[in-house]
Amino acid sequence: GTLVRGEGADDTGDEAVTQAYDGLGHTWQLLDDALGRDSLDDKGLALLATVHYGRQYVNAFWNGNQMVFGDGDGVIFLGFTRSLDVIGHELAHGVTQYASGLNDQDQSGALNEHISDVNGSLVKQYALGQDAAAADWLIGAELLAPGVQGTALRSMKAPGTAYDDPRLGKDPQPDRMSRFVDTPDDYGGVHINSGIPNRAFYTLAMELGGKAWEAPAQIWYDVMVGDIKADCDFSTFAHLTIEAAKVRFGAESPE
Repeated sequence: GTLVRGEGADDTGDEAVTQAYDGLGHTWQLLDDALGRDSLDDKGLALLATVHYGRQYVNAFWNGNQMVFGDGDGVIFLGFTRSLDVIGHELAHGVTQYASGLNDQDQSGALNEHISDVNGSLVKQYALGQDAAAADWLIGAELLAPGVQGTALRSMKAPGTAYDDPRLGKDPQPDRMSRFVDTPDDYGGVHINSGIPNRAFYTLAMELGGKAWEAPAQIWYDVMVGDIKADCDFSTFAHLTIEAAKVRFGAESPE
């Protein structure tokens, strides 16, 4: 595409451009302020985004180099730049790409999606100055068009309750391992089973109280930049978070 707004340039009047610009900035700010990370690669990577991609394109994605946003179909989905947590989610795939390289398949793929949901929610909470109790813990609440029966794409607080609509179906996310979905679809259910670690992060944040971008985020980040393998599964990740909390906060700490 053609460059329409660079860093520090004036608002163009295009709402999608403004939303993307602000969302990239909020994500960069969270990484810098909360985690001390210099952009996605920790080396000052420039954040690029394309808006108005395709025609009525119902998605947003990180393609390995930049962000891409569709405008939605206006029937089920509105423009994807509307949701700050979706912007934070997709950019976090870039962080994962550079930090841990988690696979996009099965449990490691669900962890990949989970890390992105955590980052997306934290970007929104940070931008709004919310603590864990005040946050909605929803991903993509701004994307569903009027008339769609649902509140968001996903709920970290209550996986499986985000939507129940004749066109979208029912939110398939489980909230615990006893409800794990074994499926060949969606690369082994990466967008489905991510509900399990999502609920775990939410539970930790609520138990500790205060700002989720502080201790909870730091524990998860320590795992992501530590000794984690690309094929990490849920059980291994859980163990790594406990060890990371011990190292940073002490074995007898609430964390």
